[in-house]
Amino acid sequence: MTLNVGQRVRLTADLRLAGSVTMDEEAVEESGAFAASVALAAGIEGTVERVDEHHQQQGHEVSEYLRLKSLLDDFGHQMPPESRKHLEEQVGALEEHWAAYQRRTLRVTVRVRLDNGFVLDGAPAEAFASV
Repeated sequence: MTLNVGQRVRLTADLRLAGSVTMDEEAVEESGAFAASVALAAGIEGTVERVDEHHQQQGHEVSEYLRLKSLLDDFGHQMPPESRKHLEEQVGALEEHWAAYQRRTLRVTVRVRLDNGFVLDGAPAEAFASV
């Protein structure tokens, strides 16, 4: 499911957040950090404030496939038959890498302002369901 800014969502699983906490008003170098833990129950609702898509890094083979495929699509009809055939073979050899790259899932994180006042930033989109 794709989440959009302004959409109402519900937390689908219990979450426990733990780590260092600092007061927002304090300067970073002056803050006395302390450990804290917050538990949020499934079913809490909120509103999506931001959606961030984290794209997979393209490998050399994917970049090369895109470059050669573009060359073939744009200029293949003007090339001598042997050159076009050689380029088609190169593109064909890289298609497996391109297909694998497309199958990888895109990681999406969201910033959600919960109705209880908490803000979850960088939370995985799959932790929420549309209301």
